[in-house]
Amino acid sequence: QVHVVESGGGLVQPGGSLRLSCSASGGIFGTRTWYRQTPGTQRAFIAQRTHDGRTFYAPFVKDRFTISIDDGQNTMYLQMDNLKPQDTATYYCNVVNTVDDNDFWGQGTQVTVSS
Repeated sequence: QVHVVESGGGLVQPGGSLRLSCSASGGIFGTRTWYRQTPGTQRAFIAQRTHDGRTFYAPFVKDRFTISIDDGQNTMYLQMDNLKPQDTATYYCNVVNTVDDNDFWGQGTQVTVSS
């Protein structure tokens, strides 16, 4: 059974940094993606690491956020620097299980950027 858990959210001042983690278990994972969502809106794409190692970023986080993978730990990270109040959201990760190509979501982790 696939299990996905995000962690690392919290309250940070503008200009600060956070590192989010997404731990996945119970499968063999390929493409992994970060999204974020604010109340009343749809989940928005943030960053992706594909099964073959390519990375993609949304324009509004490029050069501030960095996605990385620790395959040995089956963990994906999102390093977020120079955070802005508009980055406040619940952050979710999505992972694709290459065994059956199903994708799975975690429960989300809250990031609040405020002084």
